[in-house]
Amino acid sequence: MNIDDLLQPERVIANLKSTSKKQALQDMARRAAELSGMHERTVFEALLERERLGTTGIGNGIAIPHARFGEIDRLYGVFARLEKPIDFEAVDDQPVDLVFLLLAPESAGADHLKALARISRLLRDKSVCDKLRGSDNRDAIYALLTEPPTSNAA
Repeated sequence: MNIDDLLQPERVIANLKSTSKKQALQDMARRAAELSGMHERTVFEALLERERLGTTGIGNGIAIPHARFGEIDRLYGVFARLEKPIDFEAVDDQPVDLVFLLLAPESAGADHLKALARISRLLRDKSVCDKLRGSDNRDAIYALLTEPPTSNAA
């Protein structure tokens, strides 16, 4: 699974102005709802419910909020680079400025987990995150996120 299976340029928010975790989730739920055809409130409430189970702030300024829905038949991703880092109750207590939202169908099973693993692997790369933080251009951010992983093969 590649990031471009989840993300298109219109699903990248280059300079999200949210000032709290709740507002960021609401703003991103709005964009995800527009793209998936779901109701914004349904998306937002599912994301909040998932956060109640435990934070999706994975550390190093990164959060990967996610939820499953019966109403969709494919995976949807939305990425946001926040204008200013916000408290996301992350596991390392550090503020978050890179958020990759993932919506999955109830039936996604392994695909949902593969997508989460792929996103996590990408965002664990410090050089990628540094470049994402250094850009406020949607197309540049999209290109960074969807660039094929480099191989160390000779």
